[in-house]
Amino acid sequence: MSAGYDARDAERFVGEPARSGRSPYQRDSARIVHSAALRRLAGKTQVVGPATSDFTRNRLTHTLEVAQVGRELASALGCDPDIVEAACLAHDLGHPPFGHNGERALNDAAADIGGFEGNAQTFRLLTRLEAKSFDPDGASVGLNLTRATLDAASKYPWSRADASPPSGRHGDGLPRAVHKFGVYADDLPVFGWMRSGAEPRRTCVEAQVMDFADDVAYSVHDVEDGVVAQRIELTRLVDRGLRTQVWQTARDWYASDLTLDEFDEALGRLAALAAWPTSPYDASRRHLGGLKNLTSRLINRFCLAVRDEAAADGLLGSLRRYRGTLPVPTGTFHEIVVLKGIAAQLVMNADGRVEQMAAQRELLAELVQGIWACGPTALEEAFRHDFEAANDDAARHRVVSDQVASLTDPSAVDKHRELFRPSA
Repeated sequence: MSAGYDARDAERFVGEPARSGRSPYQRDSARIVHSAALRRLAGKTQVVGPATSDFTRNRLTHTLEVAQVGRELASALGCDPDIVEAACLAHDLGHPPFGHNGERALNDAAADIGGFEGNAQTFRLLTRLEAKSFDPDGASVGLNLTRATLDAASKYPWSRADASPPSGRHGDGLPRAVHKFGVYADDLPVFGWMRSGAEPRRTCVEAQVMDFADDVAYSVHDVEDGVVAQRIELTRLVDRGLRTQVWQTARDWYASDLTLDEFDEALGRLAALAAWPTSPYDASRRHLGGLKNLTSRLINRFCLAVRDEAAADGLLGSLRRYRGTLPVPTGTFHEIVVLKGIAAQLVMNADGRVEQMAAQRELLAELVQGIWACGPTALEEAFRHDFEAANDDAARHRVVSDQVASLTDPSAVDKHRELFRPSA
């Protein structure tokens, strides 16, 4: 057992014997690595569609980067790196086609059955949909992860009834239009088991590390992708007019209370780094290498800042489960928001994006309606069995939602074509 963790943390919803010398948390991580849900992330939108270019990150590559950042930060802080790595690998599994835009469409379609939310869908995948383990009655319990790992993957550990109204923006810039919650009503039994003894609404330390690693990866890698796509030219930020546009977007999207001077100060600290570019990007190997060095330095800078803050507070080695809160220095938060603002203004405010997103939402809404009209014959075999076993229309609608959420961006388009343009 990892230091500081007990048998209760390693408990599984359905008991099972250990069949290897690995820790229970290493087994959790391996189960997620080998899951179909993780593989499907390769075909799901991160910020732009996965087929946009060979360089652009998809949700799988983003997930792997988050896992690497999270694991190293967990090791530095003293919480179990396998738990954090597993949570990072799991954190986006429930995202539907077209990212947060698809989440909004499925939430609208599921308005009468408790809504749709990517984090709640992740919990459902881990505890029900991803076939691995079963209870004595033959019901699927998903990957049957340990309590500590499942809790670490729960960014919003509450139900929709306890959720606050949506506000602000997602990391990819889309307005939050969906209540943020982590469990659907029919998944509450295993959720209650997982959260037994925990303070309501409080996220465990490992979930906080996962969330910070996600934030770091978003902020740094979106800028990297934007530079390579020649949408972002960092040397142009010396222009006061451009900076003002970027800071206004950053305030509107992420941090309304930051002043323009605070943004300038944060950018000044970043621009003072030796790896910050001093000449326009020209796509040469030297500039590609320089850009990669910049991303490495930024990730290292943000993680070291948190580690040093934890050390100054006497928290190193004691941060785990519900003992402590991850300390993120104010300056680090400002610098991350600066990077998000740069990507938001110069990449995510692209012309035509609004029209594209509207078309994506319409496609998913029609897909839900089309599958419901066709009935179980339009479902994949596993979902067909779920549909036929459902007790009422609400449960059957949830199965249709599960099916659509499982699709990748390309397979959603193909399924829509199959239902509505079969001769095309």
